[in-house]
Amino acid sequence: MATDLTAPRTVARPDVTSIQRRTLRLLFTTQIIGGIGVTIGIAVGALLAARIAGTAMAGVAQSAGVVGAALLAVPVTRIMARHGRRPGLVVAYAVGAVGGVLVVLAAATRWVPLLFLGMLLFGGGTAANLQARYTAVDLAEPARRGRQLSLIVWATTIGAVAAPNFAALADRITTGWGLPPLAGPFAFSAVAFALAAAVLLGLLRPDPLLTARRLAAAAGTPAAAPVGVRAPRGAGMRAAWSVVRGRPAARLGIAAVAVGHLVMVAVMAMTPVRLGESHADADVLRLVGIVLSLHIAGMYAFSPLVGWLTDRLGRRAVILGGVGLLLAACAVAGTAGHHTPRLSVGLALLGLGWSGTMVAGSTLLSESVPAGVRPSVQGLSDLIMGLAGAGAAVSSGFVMQSAGYPVLTLLAAVAVVPLVALALRPVPTGAPDEEG
Repeated sequence: MATDLTAPRTVARPDVTSIQRRTLRLLFTTQIIGGIGVTIGIAVGALLAARIAGTAMAGVAQSAGVVGAALLAVPVTRIMARHGRRPGLVVAYAVGAVGGVLVVLAAATRWVPLLFLGMLLFGGGTAANLQARYTAVDLAEPARRGRQLSLIVWATTIGAVAAPNFAALADRITTGWGLPPLAGPFAFSAVAFALAAAVLLGLLRPDPLLTARRLAAAAGTPAAAPVGVRAPRGAGMRAAWSVVRGRPAARLGIAAVAVGHLVMVAVMAMTPVRLGESHADADVLRLVGIVLSLHIAGMYAFSPLVGWLTDRLGRRAVILGGVGLLLAACAVAGTAGHHTPRLSVGLALLGLGWSGTMVAGSTLLSESVPAGVRPSVQGLSDLIMGLAGAGAAVSSGFVMQSAGYPVLTLLAAVAVVPLVALALRPVPTGAPDEEG
């Protein structure tokens, strides 16, 4: 009996390494494809919504995609908890593809309710991209979790940079096919999401989450042994919330991701408006492109370095570093006045701060909860993050109109204070079955 229990563990190790390497390559590829799908739609979403529903509704249509990604995280992670990562990611991308098709139909019929429904479902692509980062750490060695998670985050950069160029090409091609202007990019997004879903459906085998559960059960890990391959039926959002409430490390991980996203969205969303206050219309789009490109570079381009620091220095240290960068970004951007280079520096720091809280917070969250409820807890985190971002996007406009950009950055900095207090509290960082 002793031989039977130990034999699988010695045989499984080289298999785990091979499976993880293959999983990372596959996720890296689909993140590029999915990133193109998400960004190519976002690039023209507001313009299309303004033409169909009016300028006042353009921002609401964009927010529908953010809210859709947050809400879809709940059913997607429920599927993952019961059946593994592969079906969950496939369903999320498939929903995003359906959303893209509905947006194209809305553009052709100019039916506003269909547009909002399409944008809501289009958020499935974003939900899949976000969940992929957690898939990368299911079989990762503890000392490499931060780096491997950040590698998948970094892959999004390639899609985000390439997509705006594809948007113009897609619009030109599909206009010749008879589609309305600005509908073509969403058609290409639907194809990209469908391609990512097909690749994952055919190649993400064996499933990393189910494999991790089998190994944990075979090793006799107390938290995982009763779970086996499938999560218990009670491993939903209520169970996830109960687990998070009892684990300080999990609370810190969720708070870091949500607060970092809230601050980033609040400041970033109103930066183009700030630029429009001091520059002519002919220059605004060019300057917005430059400033937001630096911001996106801060968000994604340095994520491998952030992941390495997360493994090297620790999760909480990088979260605090991200908080410091967010505060510095608010200070620099808020005091920049109409000095565009200084504002650009502030937005780059804002992206770096977001990267620190996102990578370190997601890593800490993933390793601080039992395997049985891990997908549900990760879905809860994405739900909270998405709703925080949507709330920040909506409220930032009112703050900007009533009090101005400097006050907005000040309020964003104040929102970071509770996270600082939480991060400075000592929290256990051992394996979930070793905590309390």
